[in-house]
Amino acid sequence: MIRVLPTAYAELRRHGEERYPQECCGVLLGRASGADRTATLALRCANQERDRPERRYAIDPQELLGAARLARWRGEEIVGFYHSHPDHPARPSPADLDEAHWLGCSYVVTRVDAGRAQATRSFLLAGSGEEDKRFQEEPVEQAPPPPAGGDGLPASPGGAEG
Repeated sequence: MIRVLPTAYAELRRHGEERYPQECCGVLLGRASGADRTATLALRCANQERDRPERRYAIDPQELLGAARLARWRGEEIVGFYHSHPDHPARPSPADLDEAHWLGCSYVVTRVDAGRAQATRSFLLAGSGEEDKRFQEEPVEQAPPPPAGGDGLPASPGGAEG
């Protein structure tokens, strides 16, 4: 299961609406405990796909390294990824599976129809390696907001957005 803080959930859906009719993409930072993950931040990434950005996405490796550094600074980790499917169901495509490599992470997909976010679903990348990797649908729910006074995390360092 993946729990997503309401601010992160709203952000990943808004990102899909803003990038429509192209796919948006990003990284989910948070904490993992066994099979449960909690996403505290949806970190936007630029879609580097040049040929078909309305049907595919690609995250620049440098952005991924930056996300990993930010997660470490926050005392968290990368718990998943998100992207949108413009005018297409909220389920991974065969290309999504081909490009997924982070076993044990959640892959959250939001259907965006005519610029409006619709269904948001999550899929765990399961398996022991590239040969047997597969997506398994998992529950995605909004986590309760943090107590008044913030989420207990430090502010973003050096102008990093989040």
